[in-house]
Amino acid sequence: MKITEALFAEHLVFHHMFDHIEAVAPQLRTLGEVKTLAALMEALLRNHSDTEDELFIGPLEHCFEQLGQRDAFLEEHRELDGTLRSVRDATRLESARELLLAAVSYSRQHFDREERIVFPLAEGALKDETLVALGQTWMEQRTHVAV
Repeated sequence: MKITEALFAEHLVFHHMFDHIEAVAPQLRTLGEVKTLAALMEALLRNHSDTEDELFIGPLEHCFEQLGQRDAFLEEHRELDGTLRSVRDATRLESARELLLAAVSYSRQHFDREERIVFPLAEGALKDETLVALGQTWMEQRTHVAV
């Protein structure tokens, strides 16, 4: 499996999670419920973005630099992390809910950009063997169970 296919599959799982968050967020009654959902989203996205940064951005760094997009791409990850940290620090239910839904919206936009621009860029710039090798590394990372 190519790294682009693996990351796209992860995106599909995230989109289902985002759908769920958007559906249940209006019914959440406590600040703790919103923060718990945000913490789950934050942990899963952190793992995903770390993988992208490590396995994907590195080999494509020269392409991003030529397009002037390397820093913007990494900044999107940092901005999303900041929004989710703001949920963690929120003291009011409504503001936490709004921040969580903003993080979901921002994540969807970021994923769309990756799927439309970054994944095709990788498919064109990297050899199939490289994409498969990176996909194998992704698979090894995902099957390693932390104790």
